[in-house]
Amino acid sequence: MKIPSGMTEQQVIDQITAVCNRISPKYTFYGYTNEDIWQEAFIICIEALNRYNEARPLENFLSVNLSNRLKTFMRDNYFIGNSNEARKKLAQPSQLDYENKIIDSKTEEDGYEELDFKNMIEAIDKYIPASIRMDYLKIINDIYITKQRKEEVIGIIKGILEEQGFNEDGQNQ
Repeated sequence: MKIPSGMTEQQVIDQITAVCNRISPKYTFYGYTNEDIWQEAFIICIEALNRYNEARPLENFLSVNLSNRLKTFMRDNYFIGNSNEARKKLAQPSQLDYENKIIDSKTEEDGYEELDFKNMIEAIDKYIPASIRMDYLKIINDIYITKQRKEEVIGIIKGILEEQGFNEDGQNQ
């Protein structure tokens, strides 16, 4: 890893981490988790350091480089030709955006509470009606379903969790 003059290795890693945290969540590719994209973004930034011109700010260079590389990745892997039919592999948007999360576990002290995910998943798997199981699996695997159906499924899941004693913070009462 090439370290720009006047910076320590830790300062460079901090800059890369900040850029990855800011840019990688904007890209969602079908079949890739957010963590996968973040890791790829970090590697892209490390590789870009060899081309860094110290006449410009490091963070700007990394931001532009990372955005361009992720756009190129999307173009090369998800767009196949010019027809709409050929664009089947287009990256799908994330199904559960921040506003539609089943729970919001943000706290003031440490950022996130520990949630009882194992029991939540068991409750959902046990009580989810067969008629919506397929759509539930599509949502958790980030496969497109209509907005109306997604809202219906999320509403049913919230109801199941409430019936099983989970409060709005995801804690079992």
